[in-house]
Order: sequence, then C-alpha cells, then structure tokens
Amino acid sequence: MNIAEILKVILFGIVEGYTEWLPISSTGHLILVENLIHLNQPEEFFNVFKVVIQLGAILAIVVLYWHKLWPFSPKKTRAQREDTLVLWAKIVIASIPAAVIGIPFDDIIDSHLSTPVVIGITLLVYGVIFIVLEKHYRGKSFAINRTSEIDLRTAFLIGCFQCLSLIPGTSRSGATILGAMLLGCSRGASAEFSFFLGIPAMAGASLIKMIKFGFGFTGAQILILLLGMLISFIVAIYTVRYLMGYIRKHDFTVFGYYRIVLGIIVLIYFGLLA
Repeated sequence: MNIAEILKVILFGIVEGYTEWLPISSTGHLILVENLIHLNQPEEFFNVFKVVIQLGAILAIVVLYWHKLWPFSPKKTRAQREDTLVLWAKIVIASIPAAVIGIPFDDIIDSHLSTPVVIGITLLVYGVIFIVLEKHYRGKSFAINRTSEIDLRTAFLIGCFQCLSLIPGTSRSGATILGAMLLGCSRGASAEFSFFLGIPAMAGASLIKMIKFGFGFTGAQILILLLGMLISFIVAIYTVRYLMGYIRKHDFTVFGYYRIVLGIIVLIYFGLLA
C-alpha cells in the first residue's frame, strides 16, 4: 500500500467519521468520494470497506456513552441498571424492521440503488423535509425530551423510519431523527437514540458484508480497513460532541440546506459526465 493509497483511506475515514452521525448520509458521501477518488481495490472490497469503517464511528458512541450503555457498571444503582437494560430492549426492538428488510435486499440495493443519481435525489428530498419539519416545530415543545421517555412502541416506529435509510443518500441518522421528531421526540433525544440505534444496525451490516466477502482479505486490505476505522473513530468523537452541542442552541435546518446544495451539485456534476 503506497502513500497515495494511504492518503485516500485517510480521506475516506475523515468523511465517514464526520458524516456518519450528522443527518447528511455517510454512505452517500463515501460513494460520491469513490466516484472521484478510486481506491486501488476491487469493487467488492469497496462495498465491504464503506460499511466496515463505520465500526470506528460505532466505537466513538460506545466510548462517549459507555456509562449510559453499559448495564453492569458498579457505579450504577439497581434501578439504573434496570433502566439501561430497558434501553437496550428498545434498541433491539427498533432494530428489527431494518434487519427484516435490509438483509434480504442488501445485494439489490448495492447493485441498483448505489448510484449518484439516487444519492442526489435523496439528498434533495430529505433536505427539503428537514427544512419543512423544522419550520413546523419552530417554537414548539416536544412531548419526549429524554431517551428514557421513549416507550417500546415509539422505539419500534423509529426503527420503521430507519428502513428509509436503506436507500443510499437518505442517511440512517437523518431518517431516524426525522422519524423520532415526528413521533414527538426532542432534537436531543432524537439524535441520542439515533446514535444508540446505529450500534446494532452498523455492526450487523458490517458482519453481513464480511461474511459475503468471505473474510478473504489480503494483508493490505486488512490495513486499509483498520486505518479507515481508526480515522473514522477519531473524527466521529469530535463530530458527536459538536452535534450535541450544536442542537442545544440550533435546529437541523442548516443540514437541510446542506443536503439540497450537495444534491444539486451531485446531479449536475454526474449528469454532465453521463
């Protein structure tokens, strides 16, 4: 693996770590970057790479929210441990819809929907939805302000919204945040539950990709995966802290405009190249 290839992997890791937890579609960004800067690897490996490096972003959530997510912490009371187990029950229930739909249709999505045109359209559509939704909720209060207040039914419905993110460019965090807000969750609770819901979703997707690839990675490919995960982990730590601080004072409107602008650029750029 030469210096140029290392720099490409670092760039992919930065893009993944920065975009995974923001509602702007990490997979969409990675596919777009791949269309501009190609890894010197087979397409089958890149399909694994763009999913597996998300494990770095997952680790960032585990590290940042370890106390809240680990039910057996000696620092927790019995009631707090039970609350944590209930939280995990909500996460598992919310993960079911995407698993039921995503696993059997994974190959179809990769082969038919992972295109710049689809990404550009979904960036645009959900950008508009974010802006409209924020205008609707401006100045209004939410019924649910903490993740602990999300009940099992609401968790399952948020998981149904996560199914929308199976279409590249939608954004898993974007779909779940939008869904949670529509169901009455505050921006903070929506973002935090989206973080937690991403753990089984992304870990499961990574495992499926590696099983399909057959774990037959070369030494260079293993280094590429590890480097990509490391960079995405470091960048994701910063991004999550930034996002939670940002939404305490602002809404998601800026991400809606970002999606619209990027969607237009994608459609124009790849339309001219077609």
